[in-house]
Order: sequence, then C-alpha cells, then structure tokens
Amino acid sequence: MKKILVFSLVSFLFLGCLKSSNSTPACTDVDPAQEANTIRGFCMAKGIDYTIDSSGIYYQVINPGTTEKPSASSLITTTYVGQFLSGNVLDSNLHGYTINLNQLIPAWQIGLQKIGKGGHIKMVAPSSLCYGCYGVPSRVPSNSILYFDITLLDVK
Repeated sequence: MKKILVFSLVSFLFLGCLKSSNSTPACTDVDPAQEANTIRGFCMAKGIDYTIDSSGIYYQVINPGTTEKPSASSLITTTYVGQFLSGNVLDSNLHGYTINLNQLIPAWQIGLQKIGKGGHIKMVAPSSLCYGCYGVPSRVPSNSILYFDITLLDVK
C-alpha cells in the first residue's frame, strides 16, 4: 500500500513538470502579477510574514537550516503539506518524501533552494509555478495558486 501511495505522489508531482501534450489544447498561464493581491491577502490572513521572490513566490523562511542548500539536481527528503487557498489539502507527506528537486514543480525548485538541510519554509506560489493553466485533471483545477509548508530533512 505504501508503495502505491509513493508511486501516486511521485506521478502527481512529476505531472507538474509536463506543461503540455499533443492531446491537450493550448492555454496561457496567468501572469504572477495578476495573482499578487490574492496571494497577499492569503498571507495576511494566515500570518505569513512574507518576502517576495522575483519569480512571484511569496515565502517565509521559518528556519533557514544549515548552509547545505540543495541545487536543482539534488536528491532531497522533505515533509510537507500542500493546500489550496481554500484550506483543502492537496497532498501531504509527514514521514519523509525523497526525490530529485529537478523533478518537482518550479515553485519547489525555487523555494527549496532558499533553505538548507533542516530548514522550514512556507510559500504561496502563483499558479504558473505550480500546475499552470493545465492543472492536473481531477486533482488540481487550472490556474490554482497553492500554499506549501515544507521542511527540508536531507540534501544529497
């Protein structure tokens, strides 16, 4: 059962890297600037004392961790909760999830390089850095802004 859950999670997060296919009609991602007011409002409501990355991610480093930060090609182990702004949980793993950082959605690739091993970050990511205008059928609606609470357990 555990292998099925891990496979499902890996498949789900990997799908975020696939922005288009021949069978999916073309779409245009929302500019992060157009989602800024929504993201700021969410951060204020949740007490997130944010910094804005040039990519459009709003984040708060809760614990910077060690100086050992991941690169795009690092193998990372995290615990996390990913939510829609409604508060509904999209996905979570509180036991430790290991994957190459470059296999994850752009928001994670950008955000996790801001902390080191043992670090903790909260981030609200514009839809274009998550699953974009395509979303994930039956899981993530198109143009969904997502909130992540992530602890970086290990970097290799």
